[in-house]
Amino acid sequence: MTMAREDQYDPSAPPWIHAVSRCVRRAYLAGGKYEHRKDWLEQRLRLLTEVFAVQVAGYAVMSNHLHVVLRMQPAVAMEWSAASVVERWWTIYPRQRLRDGTPVPATAAQITQQAMDPAWVETRRKRLSDLGWLMRGLKEEIARRANREDGCTGAFWEGRFTSVPLLDNAALVACMAYVDLNPVRAKTA
Repeated sequence: MTMAREDQYDPSAPPWIHAVSRCVRRAYLAGGKYEHRKDWLEQRLRLLTEVFAVQVAGYAVMSNHLHVVLRMQPAVAMEWSAASVVERWWTIYPRQRLRDGTPVPATAAQITQQAMDPAWVETRRKRLSDLGWLMRGLKEEIARRANREDGCTGAFWEGRFTSVPLLDNAALVACMAYVDLNPVRAKTA
């Protein structure tokens, strides 16, 4: 039976998580003529790990799905200044874009102005340490790029991602081995 994440563990001290997301109809995320999408995903994941309060222990980009072993760190987000929260949020969700989609960097004055709104800052601070928002930031960008490349619209990812809490070191080690060896088993390594 499905259970909400906050019912599985204490959100203020989250455990390591094995998150998995599949493409719709098992369509290709990467592999074959879509191999370059692995780079997209790796670059986006790298950016998100710099912006979000998260530790990533490992990941595997397979032809039709993605594995990420990670741990959210809400205590780290609580240490960020209001201006840092604004900058981090606008790195992922810029206020403005040019016609070609390039983000327009915020000015220091815009950052300072937004940092003076404590409710806005606290909402974004929570989101920057939330697993659902991290996966949204990863999946949404890749879906848009892949749909643009394929000349189509609609769902790219199969519904929600699954997440399994890894509640002890043995579970973490076993999961890391599984994720690291997944490409070997699929003969793509």
